[in-house]
Amino acid sequence: MRILRRADDAPRRSLWQRLRDIALFDVGVLVRGGVTPGSLEQLEELLLDADFGVSVSVRLVSDVESAAKLGLVRTQDEFLGALRTGVEQSLRSGKSDPSIVIGAVPTVILVVGVNGAGKTTFIAKLAARLRRQGKQVVVAAGDTYRAGAIDQLRVWADRVGAHFVGSAAGSDPAAVAFNAIDSAVARRADIVIVDTAGRLHTQDDLMTELQKVARVIGKRLPGAPHETLLVLDGTIGQNAVAQARSFSASVPLTGLVITKLDGTARGGIVVAVHEALDVPVKFVGVGEKADDLVPFDAAQYARDLFAE
Repeated sequence: MRILRRADDAPRRSLWQRLRDIALFDVGVLVRGGVTPGSLEQLEELLLDADFGVSVSVRLVSDVESAAKLGLVRTQDEFLGALRTGVEQSLRSGKSDPSIVIGAVPTVILVVGVNGAGKTTFIAKLAARLRRQGKQVVVAAGDTYRAGAIDQLRVWADRVGAHFVGSAAGSDPAAVAFNAIDSAVARRADIVIVDTAGRLHTQDDLMTELQKVARVIGKRLPGAPHETLLVLDGTIGQNAVAQARSFSASVPLTGLVITKLDGTARGGIVVAVHEALDVPVKFVGVGEKADDLVPFDAAQYARDLFAE
């Protein structure tokens, strides 16, 4: 997994480049005096600015300080190693299995998130990935508020070889989900991926509708949805945590998908959201192509986050 800078963004300094600016990264200072209170304070500010959140930032700084007191942080590599270890441990804590649960036939995956987070693109990439694995996939255009969203998903379904189920704009999204499961059962398809209307996490009526969609899916196929994945825009910072909490309060989430990661300013949000919800990160999106969907690997993510 390599966290890439988005092509449409102006060049920005990586987290590693910004870390080099603090006194802690002056090897001479490290050799003479080790980690100093001033450098630790700068480190905490930088981590907060990178959207790790307060609790994660405080814990990472404490870990570095403890390692330094034991004489384990005297070089840049040792310092980076301490940070990488702390990030990886955070991402492996609690519920952290990144695999998609596929067992029932059909397996139903409900995809939720706000407008602009990249839900439709994620569904297309996931469908393409499952098709390459030989799975028969049905995609349901449950975002019935926008005709454009229905058309976009239909185009993607044709492109990746998935069966498309949709309806006219303004139709009941729960009915679309119900019909998609019917179609999957009739076709003996392996996977149903259900899109939902992109909604603001502050819109109570739309959250109520989302709960209805999940209920109808469960009535049509007991035990479904088997996965409910929340797609979050990795560039929006701590607002992603607020979004995640609101969606989690409405429907039980089984996984997170973080899109638009660029590895510069806000890579810490992945750790912050996982810690806030105790929900595993399943995928990260690092580009616009069908292959730019990467199964999450905590160790690789920690390495990439602090890569030169």
